[in-house]
Parts: sequence; structure tokens; C-alpha cells
Amino acid sequence: MRDFTKSHEWLSINTATVKKQWSLDKIIDECAKRNIRAISPWRDQVAAVGIDKVAKQLRAHSMQLSGYCRGGFFPAVDAKGIGAAYDDNRRAIDEAKTLNAPCLVLVVGSLPGALQGKALYTDIQLARTQVYDGIQKALEYAVEIGIPLAIEPLHPMQAAERACVNTLEQALDICDALDPQRKGRLGVALDVYHTWWDPKLKQQIQRAGKDRLMAFHVCDWLTPTRDLLNDRGMMGDGVIEIRKIRGWVESAGYCQFSEVEIFSDQDWWDRPGEEVLDTCISRHCSSV
Repeated sequence: MRDFTKSHEWLSINTATVKKQWSLDKIIDECAKRNIRAISPWRDQVAAVGIDKVAKQLRAHSMQLSGYCRGGFFPAVDAKGIGAAYDDNRRAIDEAKTLNAPCLVLVVGSLPGALQGKALYTDIQLARTQVYDGIQKALEYAVEIGIPLAIEPLHPMQAAERACVNTLEQALDICDALDPQRKGRLGVALDVYHTWWDPKLKQQIQRAGKDRLMAFHVCDWLTPTRDLLNDRGMMGDGVIEIRKIRGWVESAGYCQFSEVEIFSDQDWWDRPGEEVLDTCISRHCSSV
């Protein structure tokens, strides 16, 4: 297991962590100032600055991506909606290629309309079938372009609105069905916030192995949690055994970045961005 206590060489910042404080170009500059070597940007942040400008800025700082957020949201109520989701995922794949991302992270979606407050159907198995079909079709284009896809299983609390793939086991079943030869085309983004509770987590990480583990996201689970989406904790402030899970991930062959991804309406988004990044660095050394 790598020693993170003396260096933040393998720290990446998911740019949602300071999205309320700064625009993406400012985030990149502030990360570079602190010798943070990688980020994982969100598509809306990239669009706000301009993808060509972002790509140029990343090259100027010799900064890598640990992933690109995000594709997915495949389910829809009709063929038109399914086609629109596919078109959007093609655009996301193209953007990931332009930015030289190692993978496009997929938040797969679930019941159409639920995220807006009213589900247009309630058949979650239908949603899972549409997710499978959507990933299969997107994967064909992603292979052509040369961008791996990483399915991110989300905590069951988000099963209705954001993702009907809720365990690492579910995600790996899809990977094994669509990429049985493990050619590095399809894998998983493992976020400890969403998976720490899973009694099969260690077993499924071992099953995933180096070929499937494409991204590793860290933060912490606070008790009590005040908001199921936007109350993630800084590493070390909650109950997740982050270092133990990283040990499992690295034993399975993962040796890339640990990506800090914190959504925090009532705490970290209210603090100065400089303080947030500096704390990410110190907690990466002490708690990751």
C-alpha cells in the first residue's frame, strides 16, 4: 500500500469540491499552485469556460485528469428521449477525448422525471434494462474513440433519482456482460461515500481487479447526515474506514489517484476555496 503521509502526489481534486467558490479556470490555477497534479472536472464547468481553453490550460500546467464527470442518465419514457441521452453521451465521450481523460464516469440514471420531482414511470427494472442497453450502445462509440467508460454505483438512497445501479456487484455484472474479455474498455468508479456500507465491498473490489478499477473517490460519511446529497464530510470527519478501503483497492491492483469529491452546502462550500484545497491536502496525508 502506498504511503500518502509525506506527499500528496496522488491527490486529485474533483472540481465539484470547490465549484461554489471558483470557476474551473481558477480551480486549475489554484490546484497547480499547490502542486496538485490531477483534477476531475464536470461538464458544465468545462462548458462555462470553454473546452479548448480548458485543454490548453491543463497542458500549460502539465495537469492530468483522473476522470471526467459525467455521462449516463440513460433511461427515458420514449425512443426520442433514449436517443437524446445517447447523443448527449456521445458528446461527453468526445469531450473526454479532447481533455485526454482516462475515463468518462457514468452516473447511469434511473426513473425518468424523478430527479425533477415526479417519476414518469416507476418500473425500476425497466430503468435497469434501459441503462444496460444505453451503456452497451455508448460503449460501441467509446471503443471507437478510445475512451473507457467507468460505471459509478450510487448509494441506494439515490436509486430513484440518479442511479439504479447501487452496488459494486451490480456494476461489475454489467462490465462482465459487456466487456467479458476485460479489454480495459469498461470498468467502475468506486466512491467510498456510496459503497462503504456494502457487506460485499472487499470481495467485489477483489473481483474488479486492476482492469475494472478506473477511479477511486474519497470523502467521508457524517453522522448525523443532514442532507443525503450535499452533506459529504472531509476525510477524517466521519465514519468511513477510508484507508482500509484504499488498502483493498490497491491490493486489487489500483495505483492511480485518490480523488476528493465533496458536496457540502452547509460547510465546505461556505469556506474559502484556499482553505478547502489546503485541508484536502492535509487530510489526504492523514486520513487517506
